[in-house]
Amino acid sequence: VQLQASGGGLVQAGGSLRLSCAASGRTSSTYTTGWFRQAPGKEREFVAAINRSGGSTDYADSVKGRFTISRDNAKNTVFLQMNSLKPEDTAVYYCAARTGTLIATSTSAYGYWGQGTQVTVSS
Repeated sequence: VQLQASGGGLVQAGGSLRLSCAASGRTSSTYTTGWFRQAPGKEREFVAAINRSGGSTDYADSVKGRFTISRDNAKNTVFLQMNSLKPEDTAVYYCAARTGTLIATSTSAYGYWGQGTQVTVSS
């Protein structure tokens, strides 16, 4: 499967962005999908994940209540709605997919990665 992340940009603190992760190749409903982010000089970290059906989600503590992950399997796309953005959310955001049925929070659990989209939040 190939993943294409989009929707990043520059936004002021308190603003919103919606990221999209479009899958091609095998149908996206086969995969559990996650969002990760990497800020300059830091390791890539887990943000959110959703299982294949969309019935189960998980979030990093730092984004709970502000970010929402969802999916539209008919469109082979996973979304990350980001509200109340903070400067510390600034990073390159990556979507990733795994064939397992369970949600995972470690980067090593995901075998497929998109190219990343830059999110910059100004104070």
